Amino acid sequence: MRKFVVNDSVVADESTAYVIAEIGHNHQGNLDTARDMFLCAKDCGVDAVKLQKRDNQTLFCKSLYNAPYNSENAYGATYGEHREALEFGESEFNVLVPYAAELGLDFACTAFDVPSADFLGMVGTSVIKIASCDLVNTPLLRHVARMGKPMVVSTGGCSLDDVVRAYDTIMPLNANFCILQCTAAYPCEAQDMNLRVIETYLKRFPDIVIGLSDHQNGISLAMVAFALGARVFEKHFTLNRAMRGTDHAFSIEPTGMRKLVRDLKRAEQALGSADKHCLPMEEKPLLKMRKKIVAARNLSVGTVLTEADLALKCPGDGLMPYMLDSVLGKTLTHVLVEDEALTLEMLK
Repeated sequence: MRKFVVNDSVVADESTAYVIAEIGHNHQGNLDTARDMFLCAKDCGVDAVKLQKRDNQTLFCKSLYNAPYNSENAYGATYGEHREALEFGESEFNVLVPYAAELGLDFACTAFDVPSADFLGMVGTSVIKIASCDLVNTPLLRHVARMGKPMVVSTGGCSLDDVVRAYDTIMPLNANFCILQCTAAYPCEAQDMNLRVIETYLKRFPDIVIGLSDHQNGISLAMVAFALGARVFEKHFTLNRAMRGTDHAFSIEPTGMRKLVRDLKRAEQALGSADKHCLPMEEKPLLKMRKKIVAARNLSVGTVLTEADLALKCPGDGLMPYMLDSVLGKTLTHVLVEDEALTLEMLK
């Protein structure tokens, strides 16, 4: 049986959705904002919050790190200054990791490089995420897998061969990971989500929980993903979409996150049982609306029943309409008045 375990949460095909609020750098480099976002995410009902971690000076080539950054979302004059302004270090993580635990939230974080992965192991994050861009980074996959922490692996912009290679790299070292269908577009249009890939993953990886990294502007398609078998959901989260930063515009605000969590729980409940049967709450309305076989007019003993002798009328507390063919041609042994229910005991 496939399962994904994070602290006290066990995610499997039969379980409810596990929802990760991807905060990323939407905290704008402000510790107080991050704390507010954790608390708000908890109020929305998510299972985990997620940040991102980069070792910027070793991750980027000097030409990119020192390049001028003129975006309206810039937090520095160069790209490196911008990234450093948004980056949390040990002091911030040492506040946020125990704060998440205090709130009852799992703490996930994306590691974009080996030093960042080692840092996350040191500060005690619950889950390490591999971003879509690093699905082909087998050295990083291997390094994180050996750490033994639960892993979430996104697959945007990749082929099935890339996903299989990543699976084959991680699985021998750490079986406690999940794979997320993802389209690496920000935002992602509905027609580009390819949610049927979830079914492909479920068949190709029968021992791994499958989920969705959802970049679409909305929440409804997550329910489709759940019905297809996804159980881990990552959704970008912000306090206000108008805040400065590249990710806010395609993130959902607290109202949306609250509805997403609510609707995913409803989706699990609505799937219900594959056994088709009449439910107790259906009995009363169906009794009133269904029909039974009754006399269409006054009928005497010895009448050989024809369709003209019988009618189908509510309520349905007698012989069901599907029995009509079996009573035609039978002889009445009792008098029937108009609208009186026919019974099998009246026939020979």
